[in-house]
Amino acid sequence: MGSFSIWHWIVVGILVLLLFGRGRISEMMGDVAKGIKAFRKGLNDDEPPAASQAPAAPRIPAEPAVTPTTSATDTSRQG
Repeated sequence: MGSFSIWHWIVVGILVLLLFGRGRISEMMGDVAKGIKAFRKGLNDDEPPAASQAPAAPRIPAEPAVTPTTSATDTSRQG
């Protein structure tokens, strides 16, 4: 009762062909292929192709704003 011999697989194959028929099996495999193609197309539609995208320009940081500081000698603020 270990493994199946070649005769077991032949009998199983004949039973499957008798139950489903050649046409029905090929239809099922065609449907599976269509499903795989639709899945791959869906994956490709979500992500735009990398080759068509232009590389982003490097960002140059803006210079920090210079704010005047008050000093002890600033007399315009004293009342």
